[in-house]
Amino acid sequence: MSEPTAFLLAMLAIYTLPWLLWRALGRRSWAPLVVVQIVGGVLAGPALLGAVVPSVHEAVFTPSVLGALGGIASWAVMLFVFVAGLELDLPDAWAKRRDTGTTAGLALLVPFLLGAGAAMLVMRDALWMGEGAERWQFLLGIGLACSVTALPILLLFLEKLEILRSALGQRILRYASLDDLVVWALLALILVDAEMLGRQAVFALAFAAATFLARKLFARAGGKDRVPLALMWLILVALGADWAGLHYMVGAFLAGAVLEASWFGITAIDEWRDRILTLLMPVFFLSTGLRTRWEMGGMDVILVALALLVAAVAGKRLGVALAGRMLGWAKGEARLVGWLLQTKALIMIIFANILLDRQVISSTAFTALLLMAVLSTMLAMPMAARALGKARAA
Repeated sequence: MSEPTAFLLAMLAIYTLPWLLWRALGRRSWAPLVVVQIVGGVLAGPALLGAVVPSVHEAVFTPSVLGALGGIASWAVMLFVFVAGLELDLPDAWAKRRDTGTTAGLALLVPFLLGAGAAMLVMRDALWMGEGAERWQFLLGIGLACSVTALPILLLFLEKLEILRSALGQRILRYASLDDLVVWALLALILVDAEMLGRQAVFALAFAAATFLARKLFARAGGKDRVPLALMWLILVALGADWAGLHYMVGAFLAGAVLEASWFGITAIDEWRDRILTLLMPVFFLSTGLRTRWEMGGMDVILVALALLVAAVAGKRLGVALAGRMLGWAKGEARLVGWLLQTKALIMIIFANILLDRQVISSTAFTALLLMAVLSTMLAMPMAARALGKARAA
C-alpha cells in the first residue's frame, strides 16, 4: 500500500467512523460528537484495533502516516488552545471578583486536593509516575487534571442548554475562565526545569515586552489584518515557550489569553472554534488514542480512573456547593454549575498529553486520566440538563 493511500484511509476512518457511531446513537446528549471521536481514537489504537487486526493497523498507521497525522494534530491543538485563551474575559472576571474568585477558587481547590490525595495513594507504585518526575510534580499534575474544566466544550453545552448568553451562563464562563488561567499557570510551574531557568526568565521578560507591543499592534490593525497577525503571534509565542523548556501549548494558550476577544468578534471566535473542532481536532483525538495502551496496568487503570473520577466529580460539586452557600445563590444553581464544570474532555486530554510528553506521568497514568476525562464529560450534560429542569421548576 502506498503512503498516500494509507494516509487517505487513515483520514477517512478518522472522519467517518465516529460520526456514523454518533448518528447511530441518535446524537445522545450524554455522548457529544467530540466524546465519540475521542473514544473512536482509542478504539483505533494499538491495544484494540492493533490487537484484533494487527496487519491492517500496521499497513494503515505506518511511521510516515503517524508523522503526518502528528503534525496536523499539533497544529490543530495549538489553534484550539489559542482560541480557548481568546475566550477568557479577565476584565469581566475582575469586575465581579468576589463571586468569581470565591466560586472559581473553591471549584479548583477542592477537586485538586482530592485528586492529589488519590495520586498520593498510587504514587508508591512506579507504574504511574513518569521517569523524569519529582513527587511534587506528579501530585500537582494529577490534582490539576481533576480540577480542569474544558472551556470550549462548556461553551457548546451552554449553547445546547440555551443559557449561553444568559446572566447565569456568563457567570459559569467566568468561573471556568479563571480556573483555566490558574491551571495553565500552575502547569507552567510544573514544567519549570532548574537547568532551563535562565531561558525561562528570558522568555518571561521577552513575552511581557512582546505582549505590550502586540496589543498596540492589534488595536491599530484593521479587521482583515488581525487574523494573519494572530497566526504569526501564536507561532512566535509557541516557539518561545518551547525554546524555554515549557511546552508549545502553554505558549499557544498565553498567546490567546493576552489578546482581546473584541478585536476579532465573539461570532468569529465561535466560528473558529466550531471549524477547528470539525476540521482538525478529530486528527488529534486519533493521535491521543494511538498513545493509549490498555495492556499497561490492566484492571488497575480502570480502578484508578474511577477513583480520579470520584475525586473530580465530588470535589467540583462540593467546592461549588460551598461557594453557593457562602454567596447566597438561588436554590438549584450550585447543582447546575457543579455539573457543567465537569466538562473535561479536550483541555484535560491536552493537559495530560503535556504531562506525558514531559514524563511527569507514565503511559498508564495517561490512560487513567483519559478514561476519567471521557466519563466526566459524558456525565456533565445529562446531569446538568436535569439540574436545570429542577432549578426552573423551583
